[in-house]
Amino acid sequence: MKFMKLGSRPDTFYTAEAVRSVSSEVSSDLIIQVKGSRYLLHKFPLLSKCLRLQRLCSESLESSQHQIIQLPDFPGGIEAFELCAKFCYGITITLSAYNIVAARCAAEYLQMTEDVEKGNLICKLEVFFNSCILNGWKDSIVTLQSTKEFPLWSEDLGITSRCIEAIASKVLTHPSKISLSHSYSRRARDDVSCNGTESQRHKPASKGWWAEDMAELGIDLYWRTMVAIKSGGKIASNLIGNALKIYAARWLPNISRPRNSNNEEASDSDSDLVNEINSKHRLLLESIVSLLPADKGAVSCSFLLKLLKAANILNASSSSKMELARRVGLQLEEATVNDLLIPSFSYASDTLYDVDLVMTILEQFMLQGQSPPTSPPRSKLGFERRRSRSAENIDLEFQESRRSSSASHSSKLKVAKVVDGYLQEIARDVNLPLSKFIALAESIPDFARLDHDDLYRAIDIYLKAHPALNKSERKRLCQTLDCKKLSVEACMHAAQNELLPLRVVVQVLFFEQARAAMAGDKVTELPSNIKALLASHKIDPSRPTAALSTTTSFPAEDQWSVSGLKSPKSKLSSLRMKLAEDDDLDENDLQSNGLGRTSKFKTIRTLPTRPKRMFSKLLSINRSASEKN
Repeated sequence: MKFMKLGSRPDTFYTAEAVRSVSSEVSSDLIIQVKGSRYLLHKFPLLSKCLRLQRLCSESLESSQHQIIQLPDFPGGIEAFELCAKFCYGITITLSAYNIVAARCAAEYLQMTEDVEKGNLICKLEVFFNSCILNGWKDSIVTLQSTKEFPLWSEDLGITSRCIEAIASKVLTHPSKISLSHSYSRRARDDVSCNGTESQRHKPASKGWWAEDMAELGIDLYWRTMVAIKSGGKIASNLIGNALKIYAARWLPNISRPRNSNNEEASDSDSDLVNEINSKHRLLLESIVSLLPADKGAVSCSFLLKLLKAANILNASSSSKMELARRVGLQLEEATVNDLLIPSFSYASDTLYDVDLVMTILEQFMLQGQSPPTSPPRSKLGFERRRSRSAENIDLEFQESRRSSSASHSSKLKVAKVVDGYLQEIARDVNLPLSKFIALAESIPDFARLDHDDLYRAIDIYLKAHPALNKSERKRLCQTLDCKKLSVEACMHAAQNELLPLRVVVQVLFFEQARAAMAGDKVTELPSNIKALLASHKIDPSRPTAALSTTTSFPAEDQWSVSGLKSPKSKLSSLRMKLAEDDDLDENDLQSNGLGRTSKFKTIRTLPTRPKRMFSKLLSINRSASEKN
């Protein structure tokens, strides 16, 4: 780092009986008090360079041998004053990035200008600042940091703005042209004089070499510097995002659940301290959010969700949380289940996790690509040009639109997997309302779930954690489940799950028998408890099923969990009546309990409320198969 020496005389300042003085053959005639410290000095060397002291001495009366001057608001304190006083006496002083701001403010306070004497301190400090400090990377950083001690003075003198401009210009410049790089910014290096040359032995580091050095700045100065860097338009958004991640790791602690505000043992002073710390962290977080690049993928989804968790804990502004939720929604396919487990601190809810915030994120995710293109886009302006294009160009454009659609489709598949895992975690919360669980489960489009095993696990966990659910609530919970998409293992578990509604168990059994018949396998024996359950509803599972026709196809509306099942007419009739009876009960229960309201993201229901058409189709298949045999 750079430094500059002024003066040639040795240091003759000393302290005697709590008074600072200077060794001299001439008796002192001036007493200056600076913030509780007293200096016994001489008028001639000081007044010859300090216009302010000249005016103060002319205004005050000499009541004794020593004239007394009070400087209570002196910027920089006794260190800065003594630096200026030694300059007046010609004593050697050393200036660097660590003390130049204090010296410059003190010199301005004392009015040590060229009008008083040529080659005065202000002029020398400005030359050193412009030619040396601003040309060095680390010098500019350290100087900018020191301005926080004198914010008003530094702003008025233009020190802060000039440092910010110098730092931004160096970041925007190619690293090879920067004299001080991050790769050795933490080491003791190039402590040469202003007239010397800097060492070029070290090569600059990577493109983000500046991020860690800048992380030492306070949030106000950091924000202004980052705004200047972003306005340059030369730094890639991912580098800006990486710098923000480094800064957040440096200043945002591992924030945990705040202390209980009702804790009587906590004193008022402790509470005030906690509130002050939280306010600083809240300001820091909101400033980071405002600096996030607009480009998708500039920062990772994991980092955004960490900021969102901190925002929830610190009670950040709604605008900051919504902005984070929007950005997370744009790249939700990158998230993991642990990332989405955002603690809830709402007084209106006792749930462990903030499910509403995750629903907001899902809304933002679903808003993008709702209508994927299925044909080349058309516009009135480009109609003439498109008409003259060859068929090959149109095909290429169509293929490109299909590729973009498939990318959106794959991201929804990933999000569906994450959401089902998230449902399994929040299902353990005994305070989680059924409506929120169902709304979240139904927010995923049907095509996005290739299988329903994870969803079934989540439903099973919720049923175990909420044993007080009545019959209609359990049926409402299972309506999103598609038995056709359950694996063999999941079907085996569901067939023996006594917590599931009878309707779901029957669907699972029918589909398993149909799948086994399609494969030509022997249908496995049902568990005794399921037999007893079916028998209690007058359903005989022991009657064998006829062979299935593999060429038979059904309309899409009929292809649900019991597709292709064949059974004797009497048993099908009794089962049809029983399921219809259950449906009537379901509708009445749902209307009375108020749980029949469709979700905002309600997808196509897997199970039809009236399976008559399906069973009539099955009966016709039975008859045709019997005639052929």
